[in-house]
Amino acid sequence: MFFIFTVMRSLFVLFLGMALNGSAQSYTSYFTGNSTDLDVSAKGGVCLMGGSTEDDNGMRWFLERANGGDVLVIRTSGSDGYNDYLYNQLGVSVNSVETIVFNNPSAVNSFYIHSKINQAEAIWIAGGDQWNYISYWRGTVIDDLINAGIQNRNMAIGGTSAGMAILGGYYFSAQNGTVTSSTALSNPFDSDVTIDNTPFIDLPILDDVITDTHYDDPDRKGRHVVFMSRILNDNDVTAKGIACDEYTAVCIDENGMASVYGEHPDYDDYAYFLQVNCEYPFNTPETIQANTPLTWNMNGEAIKVYFAPGTVDGSVQFDLNNWRDGVGGSWQHWYVNNGTLIEHNGTQIDCGVEGIENLDLESNQIVEICDLLGRPTQIKNNEFLFVKYANGTIVKYMPCIH
Repeated sequence: MFFIFTVMRSLFVLFLGMALNGSAQSYTSYFTGNSTDLDVSAKGGVCLMGGSTEDDNGMRWFLERANGGDVLVIRTSGSDGYNDYLYNQLGVSVNSVETIVFNNPSAVNSFYIHSKINQAEAIWIAGGDQWNYISYWRGTVIDDLINAGIQNRNMAIGGTSAGMAILGGYYFSAQNGTVTSSTALSNPFDSDVTIDNTPFIDLPILDDVITDTHYDDPDRKGRHVVFMSRILNDNDVTAKGIACDEYTAVCIDENGMASVYGEHPDYDDYAYFLQVNCEYPFNTPETIQANTPLTWNMNGEAIKVYFAPGTVDGSVQFDLNNWRDGVGGSWQHWYVNNGTLIEHNGTQIDCGVEGIENLDLESNQIVEICDLLGRPTQIKNNEFLFVKYANGTIVKYMPCIH
């Protein structure tokens, strides 16, 4: 009897030790494919996925950017759901797919994870809680290594839902939890409207962009406009927005061309490219203050939106170099009146950009020169400005000083 008790106690201690060791593990790895690293030249690019089930064609685009190399999935919850899907279900050959789950913040110190980031040709950030991603990775070696991979090795990067949310130069951090459009529109300074631009994932093409996801479920258009209004109000920056419906992807190549993937017209899969309407030189919200509904009207044209259906071949495109030229989409005007977002058909953005050399700066017909926020300014090379004439005409120019 004593022998049985001793054996049982020993087994209990053994199992307890194993359990404690497992709970203390800072990360969990799931590996599929060839364990020998394949060093190839990646093609770069960014894939923004709106959430829910991934669009297969958008993911094929992403895998092709790895150029047959190694794909790393990083997340702070979940398990190995991506491994087989990415490795053998999409018909794009890659050397390996590994998912690493950060079980707690201390995983950022793992040399194993560091080496895997350094070997990856593409990194995919899963859905989850973006505040976990921010609080775990921002300002750490993980952040540094990801950015080094993008900048020095042309590593591709993408993410869905929370993984997409953190890829803009501005981002909704969700530090205090999510926020609905109705809450944000009724009070743009609600404590849940947490917008951040502390350096994180460094993607120059998205430097002045804030993304949003699950655009159709729930409706997040209103809060996205609020995010842009707060960035303009708080930072004097005319930020842009990129958003995706669920099952929809925006894939941005190395030349800054965004292709939209989805299953339109069978499904309502759309992407949205939002920008402050620069046709109005003093375009700021008419009413933006705490505990007061937002009004940002500008004659019903406060925000210009390129509305792009996602197709199986990604043929609908938008040029992120000029935020003007697109193929296959249409333009809309959005505005907010007393906390209500209103959308209607619009026209292609046209800010009247001309060369400053065509201006007679000594002309007594020019009464004022202002920057994009309507502040008086001096002529500065390669910065947009507005010139107001005595007859009331306002024209936007790009100074080109020789």
